[in-house]
Amino acid sequence: MAHTIHVDVVSAEEQIFSGEAEFVALPGEAGELGIYPKHTPLMTRIRPGTVRIKVVGQTEDEFVFVAGGLLEVQPDRVTVLADTAIRGADLDEAKATEAKKMAEEALVNKESKIDYAVAQAELSVAIAQLAAIARLRQKR
Repeated sequence: MAHTIHVDVVSAEEQIFSGEAEFVALPGEAGELGIYPKHTPLMTRIRPGTVRIKVVGQTEDEFVFVAGGLLEVQPDRVTVLADTAIRGADLDEAKATEAKKMAEEALVNKESKIDYAVAQAELSVAIAQLAAIARLRQKR
């Protein structure tokens, strides 16, 4: 297993994924990151989006939606500390669509007591979830 890297994806609620991988891709703060074994140490924030994990011995990649968080990379380990993490198979399109609609309405409604930044963040997460669902459909 010389050409693998250990990957942990955790949220505040639970550990979503832990195992050996050949490659990991995820949305970094400054753009898409691709991580192979022996990567240079790195720590950065991550944006809402999909973590794609090429698991050793599997033909299908693992997908995890993250709603932001932190990424730590060491030469032999990748740790994703997500604000919220959902397994790709557990994403709910109807729920994400409803969340997007509500956030858009809150942004348009001037009388709303919701904080603009909160509504914008919720909209960003909902859009990223819908993009993750669309990406998963293409893989199937």
